[in-house]
Amino acid sequence: MTNGFKFKNKKAGDRILDSITKILRTLFLVGMAYVLLYPVLFLLSNAFRSPVDRLDPTVIWIPRTLTFNNFVLADQLIGFKDSILKTCTILVPSVMIQVFVCLMVAYGFARFQFKGRDVLFSFLLFTIIVPTSTIIIPLYVQFRFFDFFGIGQLLRIFNHGQPLTINILNTNWPFYLMSATGVGIRSGLYIYMARQFFKSMPKELEEAAWVDGCGTFKTFTRIMLPNVGSIVIVILLFSVVWHWNDYYLSVMFFVDNYPLSVGVTVLQDRLQLLTESMSAADIALGESSILEAACFVVILPMLVMYIFVQKYFTESISRSGIVG
Repeated sequence: MTNGFKFKNKKAGDRILDSITKILRTLFLVGMAYVLLYPVLFLLSNAFRSPVDRLDPTVIWIPRTLTFNNFVLADQLIGFKDSILKTCTILVPSVMIQVFVCLMVAYGFARFQFKGRDVLFSFLLFTIIVPTSTIIIPLYVQFRFFDFFGIGQLLRIFNHGQPLTINILNTNWPFYLMSATGVGIRSGLYIYMARQFFKSMPKELEEAAWVDGCGTFKTFTRIMLPNVGSIVIVILLFSVVWHWNDYYLSVMFFVDNYPLSVGVTVLQDRLQLLTESMSAADIALGESSILEAACFVVILPMLVMYIFVQKYFTESISRSGIVG
């Protein structure tokens, strides 16, 4: 009887412990969700808020009068259509080129033995650690006087001793060239991730392809790429997000016709253009709402993308096994 009583008490204690664990876990998740969602909800609330609601202390989250005027004014200052189009013309080609090049470089590091491989891979890790700000001046000079990777220097004998260079700043070409040469935005990280994934794949796949007469490149495109879909999705989504949100390189390489991420930062300077149609008091009062409306337009595509692809992203993360 005593043993049975102890057994029942133990089961009751386990149930109480499980209940406490569930409650604490729920509180933790709710707290984390609040911390993560609060900025987005605050941004959304203020983006649709009229100047009258901003002066009303009783309006906390839900505006009494919804208005789209903040978005209209932000569009007048930034030009959402042109900025989004500019961002997409940078993003789409750069991402496609970057994903393919990073996978190809990672496959070479993972599968081939060549002299200096470890040294080159150490330099690759170095690019992950070193911030972009340390090399921005050489990048700027390289693209301001672009010599076609040294060919322009060789042609100086045909150009009266002057190197043949062109200025490709204020164009999309710096992003395309950086992606194609494996030094695009976060390319070092993507190569490292894909290398770790390729190393875990069985070599029998390549051996079977070589027996069937496939060369190195055909083996990579026909055999290896179809089997690395999970890491491709991870790299693709990371690349899209970082290209969409890029500010540092965009503000250095463009003089005007900025991408959307840079257009928001210059919005405050352009508010003075509205003085003809609005009073200074109205501009000062609505400045925050206009800026928050522009920020909401910037993050909205990424939020929509996350809603639709987060399932595939988390599955790909778990399948890729991104570990050391």
